[in-house]
Amino acid sequence: MPAFGQPTKRFPLEQLTGSIVALVTPMHDDGSVDYPALRRLIDWHIDEGTDCLGVVGTTGESPTVDVEEHCEIIRVAVEQARGRVPVMAGCGANSTKEAIELAKYARGVGANSQLQVVPYYNKPTQEGQYQHFKAIAEAVGDLPVVLYNVPGRTVADMAHDTVLRLAQVPGIIGIKEATGNIERAQWLIRELPPEFAVYSGDDPTAVALMLCGGKGNISVTANVAPRKMHELCVAALAGDVATAMRIQFELMPLHRHLFVEPNPIPVKWALARLGRCGGALRLPLTTLSEGVQPMVETALRDAGLLSA
Repeated sequence: MPAFGQPTKRFPLEQLTGSIVALVTPMHDDGSVDYPALRRLIDWHIDEGTDCLGVVGTTGESPTVDVEEHCEIIRVAVEQARGRVPVMAGCGANSTKEAIELAKYARGVGANSQLQVVPYYNKPTQEGQYQHFKAIAEAVGDLPVVLYNVPGRTVADMAHDTVLRLAQVPGIIGIKEATGNIERAQWLIRELPPEFAVYSGDDPTAVALMLCGGKGNISVTANVAPRKMHELCVAALAGDVATAMRIQFELMPLHRHLFVEPNPIPVKWALARLGRCGGALRLPLTTLSEGVQPMVETALRDAGLLSA
């Protein structure tokens, strides 16, 4: 792990609400990380009202950045945010030891929370998942832990009762629920302690989850529509159904077509189309297929993000 400097501003946990962008990692055409573009994206998001920056998750191409890059992306994000908004650092790994080391680094450079995904590929049991997250919290629980359940990617699914057990572990403060199953989310919200936050990790159903008591949306769509997603979250968290659904209907084509190919392929193409950063990805991801590019472009136009 690279060396780190002094921690920066901490945010109270209640500020980890609203629109949390699952931020892309801009890259040059040669595949190297484009740190100046990352800094520009962060400033734009803050100007547009994004409530928290989620970095180096799946959308940030965490599977293909190396450890040095992973750490540097977190460090640059914290530095560029300059305490204006919190930073949620993706620190997940299918090795408990590696996840702890990433979290220690994130804590050292001043991140405000850590996102820890269910270990992927090695398919841990429910007890293995419990022990994995418990070990992380015991080692680095002073950097609040947000669990991340996305069985469509990890194969392993975190069961309801496992989440309830983990909610009792000091330092674990929330979960990114990315199954898109609203009944499942409702049961979590009903049975978890009131101070334990449930965040959506599924843009199409995020408004429903927030209206049921969720605390925010860790969003892919926010990459291209940060202002609208912030306003949607403000309305949903306030129980303003009419406003929330008006914005939701504007964003629904984006929610759908930003997943027409595996994330982050479409969202990177969309950001390039908007002139926000380059569209380069690292293999094994490839550029958005020409046949579906018009779908994404139409969604951008329908959301008012491109001129007709």
